[in-house]
Amino acid sequence: MLIRRRLLTHCLKRWGACRRSTMAASFRFASLGSGSEGNALVVQVGRTCVLMDCGFNLTESVARLARLGLKPEALSGIVVTHEHGDHVAGVARLARKYALPVWLTHGTLRAQFKTLGELPNVTEINPHHSFAIGDVLVQPYLVPHDAAEPVQYVFGEGTKRLGVLTDVGSSTPHIEQTLSGCAALVLECNHDAVLLAHGDYPFSLKQRVGGRFGHLNNDAAAALLARLDNSQLQHVVAAHLSRKNNTPELAVRALSKVLGCREEWIGVATQEAGFAWREIM
Repeated sequence: MLIRRRLLTHCLKRWGACRRSTMAASFRFASLGSGSEGNALVVQVGRTCVLMDCGFNLTESVARLARLGLKPEALSGIVVTHEHGDHVAGVARLARKYALPVWLTHGTLRAQFKTLGELPNVTEINPHHSFAIGDVLVQPYLVPHDAAEPVQYVFGEGTKRLGVLTDVGSSTPHIEQTLSGCAALVLECNHDAVLLAHGDYPFSLKQRVGGRFGHLNNDAAAALLARLDNSQLQHVVAAHLSRKNNTPELAVRALSKVLGCREEWIGVATQEAGFAWREIM
């Protein structure tokens, strides 16, 4: 009887420890907003919260974090993709006020040295090397975009991965290799090619947006998605949609057609609300 009680006690302790471990290793992500007026994505593994980019002012950033049930003090740091204002406009003030470390490439730091170079805790990353921020594994990867040294990121916790790809003009074999096998994807569907061609943008801007170093259109995003290993996919979210040159319906239709799924299964990151927490199981 004593042995059975000890065994039962031991099993309960093991179960409790495993349950706490499982709870601590929860993996989720959400967006504060996505589009040309500001971008920010938060990734949480266990108790570690990492912000990717911050294109909103301080007041707006705090309000949008609160919408997700987060305080800025809960953040473990900010990783930056590139120097364009819709991605870095709020980084310096948020990092300085809440003593947040910042990670970015040498080219991005050089391009934004006046605003980011004076921060007390800035780390230059090698875009070919992964690193860890607390419980979050961070894998940067280079992308073709009209910036100094732009990267995007894959986030993980050891077994499952979240791939993020926005602000990219064209796909590459490296991008597709990096994003294959992800459990979740946040994928740029910036514009519809026909709407862009017949829209009111100046010709030079149309060339930039639709060029090799601009932004992915719906069909290009869908073609990229079709070339990935999607066997682990739990979430796909269309992101960085243009207000003038795209619609959520067009973006969702393109991605769902490739995956052969219901259109309702594809998420959309909006400029005003981003998207709520999504759990990776």
